Amino acid sequence: MNVWKTLTQVHVNPANGKCTTLPLLHLKSQYALNFHLSWLGFWVAFLSWFAFSPLTPEAVKTDLKLTTAQIGNSNIISLCSTLLVRVIVGPLVDWYGPRRVMAGILIIGAIPSGLAGTISSANGLYVVRFFIGILGGTFVPCQAWTSAFFDTNVVGRANALAGGWGNSGGGFTFIIMLAVYDALLRDGLAKHVAWRASFAIVPVPILLATAAVTLLFGTDHPNGRWADRHRPFSLRGADEEVAQEGQEKEVSPRKPHDKAAAQEEALEVSVDVAIAEPDETTLSIGVTTNQGTTLDVAAQVLMAPATWLPTLAYLTTFGFELAIDANLSNVLYGMYKSESFGQTKAGYIASIYGLMNTWSRPLGGYLGDLIYRRYGVTGKKYLTLALGALAGFMSLGLGLYIDRGEKPSLAVVIVMFVIMGIFMQAANGANFSLVPHCNPNSNGFMTGIVGAVGNLGGVIFALIWRMQPMPYGKAFWISGVFAIGLNALIVPIQPPRDKH
Repeated sequence: MNVWKTLTQVHVNPANGKCTTLPLLHLKSQYALNFHLSWLGFWVAFLSWFAFSPLTPEAVKTDLKLTTAQIGNSNIISLCSTLLVRVIVGPLVDWYGPRRVMAGILIIGAIPSGLAGTISSANGLYVVRFFIGILGGTFVPCQAWTSAFFDTNVVGRANALAGGWGNSGGGFTFIIMLAVYDALLRDGLAKHVAWRASFAIVPVPILLATAAVTLLFGTDHPNGRWADRHRPFSLRGADEEVAQEGQEKEVSPRKPHDKAAAQEEALEVSVDVAIAEPDETTLSIGVTTNQGTTLDVAAQVLMAPATWLPTLAYLTTFGFELAIDANLSNVLYGMYKSESFGQTKAGYIASIYGLMNTWSRPLGGYLGDLIYRRYGVTGKKYLTLALGALAGFMSLGLGLYIDRGEKPSLAVVIVMFVIMGIFMQAANGANFSLVPHCNPNSNGFMTGIVGAVGNLGGVIFALIWRMQPMPYGKAFWISGVFAIGLNALIVPIQPPRDKH
């Protein structure tokens, strides 16, 4: 099968309506359309959520007369806000579906983004960054959305691609915000005005436009409405095309009550993975649907050991990534500041870390699906933990290199943080190839827990950085030791078993 067929064929499992392929270019398919909307919503959130980081080292810090401690405090406050929102958003996704929750977060987050230009003090920065942190909650509907539309054999890649492409928004934000800010300076605006105007120009209209597109063109579930997710799957409408073995077939309209005809038709036009790989479709995840989160359901999820395997692993990888995203530009600016190395250069170099998510996080999801074919869920567990530990070792090495007593080479620092980022971001992708296997009936709540604890990790790592002086070598190696230790401690937790 060539690449074009791989990216355009839509194979649907008639047992659950989930796609068993990744038809990224088949834009008439609801699977491709909702996949792209899921990562796009997460991507645009970064345009406001991370917009302060590239402008803080010079523009915002000077204008608001901030101390290094106050900058660190604002990063921690933003992460705390996202942590709280992700806990709340998880149950909302289970009740109302990821599409509407995604759009709602983008609309609400646009309000404080528009108010960023009114800040005049450190306290004002804290308040605005707290409410902008709401946008970090878009990660939960992003991952729950793809989990609802893609089956077990490809869900790792689907989640990792959506998460990685969305997460790359952090890197693009550095480039976009700095480019707009520098352009405004060239047009004659003062620094005091330019950074404030950047918020009105970039995030606000994009957030609102993306929310509108999500509501107009997205769908909640393979069955259509979120309220219909518990019904048996049926192919909907005469214009729904499903590709099988390189040929397009149109689904003829039929009455919804004719279940026997629906099942027969679905089998005729769909490729059920169970035919080719029966061991991959009989898992409980393949036939379950999101149930509303009640106190009893929440207690069951929180008490399940399988919940805490990906959750604690994510704390050490995504949490650390958030701290680096927030601090790396400031670290580079402080270490190498000169006439030829200013805020813009530091920001562009720091953007590399976020941009790597376009391929490094998807790599982790791909490896997760690959290992799953032979070693099952257990293989995904060990892949996730191994990648997290390797990221910790690279951070340890980077910290010791910076602290060795001589001024560290910029080239060496860049190479080391890139390698560390590859392991860290691939671990995030592998992690969310594991998450859909854990508590599949409460996918939204489960995703919210993992995402929230990932942000808790961001707070923990941000506090480590907050308490260490420049040049932060000690912060790197302490963070590395913490990551290695926690990944080792959760090895005994058993992953969920494949159910046949």
